[in-house]
Amino acid sequence: MPTTSETTPALAPPGARHRRRLLPLLVSLTALVLLIDQLTKAWVLQALVEGEAVPVLGDLLSLQLLFNPGAALSIAEGMTWVLTLVALGVVVVVVRIARRLGSTGWAVALGLLLGGALGNLGDRLFREPGVGRGRVVDFIAYGDLFVGNVADIAIVAAAGLIMLLALRGIQIDGTREGSTAADDAAPDGGHAPQAPAAGPEARTPQEGRDDG
Repeated sequence: MPTTSETTPALAPPGARHRRRLLPLLVSLTALVLLIDQLTKAWVLQALVEGEAVPVLGDLLSLQLLFNPGAALSIAEGMTWVLTLVALGVVVVVVRIARRLGSTGWAVALGLLLGGALGNLGDRLFREPGVGRGRVVDFIAYGDLFVGNVADIAIVAAAGLIMLLALRGIQIDGTREGSTAADDAAPDGGHAPQAPAAGPEARTPQEGRDDG
């Protein structure tokens, strides 16, 4: 007759099931950020004139179309190829470490980061003046400080969340710094259940008879 182990399908460990739930979250958030970023860029290219500011909140916030060959704050304007390679590196790193996901916070942070990186990377790869040298479409002007886009907002939000997770000691796989393996395996981050202490009721019938 088949044994119990042969007839019962093996169940995936809880950690693996949790990772399978977090990956769709990361992918969905990445796609959402990328979609919003590209739709807003397509809209401003039709609605705004380059360099002309449209006030939204007085002098604090306005819409102003710019084509940025550099990074945020117009840094490294002559290093577009380097910035393209950096963006590609970020995408590769996020995809690689996503296989270790065990934390909802990290799934959100990496989804925001990946979506933002892909949004600006698409500009650098496919916009003028050429592949790898394309200028990023920026249109959200924060006073006289700098002009950014939706992808930049997602990247900044991801950086802030990653800093918060690091301060709390939460690792990508969901474990905490300094916790034991048993604590990490316990549900909801609690302590692993302890075995009941042996007492009089734990004795076998034979032991009970010997006492008499």
